[in-house]
Amino acid sequence: MKIHLLAVGQKMPSWVEQGYLEYAQRLPSEAKLELKEIAPGKRGKNADLKRIIQEEGQRIIANIPKNSYKVVLDVKGKPWSTEQLAEQLGQWMQSGQDICLMVGGPEGLSDECRMLGQEYWSLSSLTFPHPLVRVIVAEQLYRAWAILKNHPYHRA
Repeated sequence: MKIHLLAVGQKMPSWVEQGYLEYAQRLPSEAKLELKEIAPGKRGKNADLKRIIQEEGQRIIANIPKNSYKVVLDVKGKPWSTEQLAEQLGQWMQSGQDICLMVGGPEGLSDECRMLGQEYWSLSSLTFPHPLVRVIVAEQLYRAWAILKNHPYHRA
């Protein structure tokens, strides 16, 4: 199974790339995490945000792997505990189906992307800096895998 992380944003600071890679590389091939950066729309003073979000959504949709299970990261999604995420990861792994996690830009995902979601996951009711989301997702997926495998990384 592959977990495809489609995230709007490119040219991240080095700390974001390093943080993401630290955890993504720890995951084994049975739960391989692959990041696909989606080009963001150009935001300026008088930018048409509705159009930008829609165009970003079209680019996300164009990159969704066929037959993947689509999970939308959204503040209105399910706020899983780490243990609940581990259970979810276990179910995803048993299904054998690739997973596609969708992360929108600073203003979120388009309605078209939201409608494609088969599951909705909220990292927190807090607002995180957009680049930090990919680091949190990678770390939490690694932690969930560690729980499933009784690896000592997770100490709760």
